[in-house]
Amino acid sequence: MRAGLRIGIAALALLALGATPPRDPVNPTCPQNPGWSTKPKMEFRVFKVNGVEVIAGEGRVDAGVVDRLKAVLKKHPDPGEIWLSSPGGDARAGNAAGRLIRDTLDVETRIPSGWACYSSCNFIFMGGRKRTIDPGGQFIVHMFTQTGDRDSIDMSVAMGTDATTELIGQIEQDAAMLATEDNDFLIRMGVSRKLLSDIMYKQKAVAGSGRDQSTRRCLNIKEAISYGVMSEPG
Repeated sequence: MRAGLRIGIAALALLALGATPPRDPVNPTCPQNPGWSTKPKMEFRVFKVNGVEVIAGEGRVDAGVVDRLKAVLKKHPDPGEIWLSSPGGDARAGNAAGRLIRDTLDVETRIPSGWACYSSCNFIFMGGRKRTIDPGGQFIVHMFTQTGDRDSIDMSVAMGTDATTELIGQIEQDAAMLATEDNDFLIRMGVSRKLLSDIMYKQKAVAGSGRDQSTRRCLNIKEAISYGVMSEPG
């Protein structure tokens, strides 16, 4: 039995017994150990479940994800489902992969029980014309940040006020462009833009020094349906 299926079956067994995974004390809407793949780049494997061809994408979303997805789709052009397990990564690559799925396939995307789709993985998931989050699956969002390059920030501070101001301006400009791209993406995928205003943009980009250190938000099934992230069951 494949590892991903074993994880899903184990999670379903816990749910059947009324057990839930331990909560993350810092991010209380989420499990302490999200079920995303730790592979350094998203890899795709193909298998069948009950006669349905499944493509599973597992690992970090990097700049090469679209090319690898195109390659697997060339060999398997008509999958029934795409399963996702990822800690996110490159935001624009995630958007591009989601658009590729929507533009070329009539496919269901799924987050199986025990699997997690975080950050830019969200946008790959939204590419499905039908989208399912199984009980125990984790759709996890955050507020994107363009301040991840600490070396550049520290260097600009050391260079003085003008350099820091210029860097901040570049960050603000790129962040505004990415926010516009995200809005456009959600409209195209039939997802409510309130997902951004109500949920994503209300999360802290970094934990900071305050009492509330949370930076992640896990949607429950009701929320996922209400924002159009997940298709109505049936």
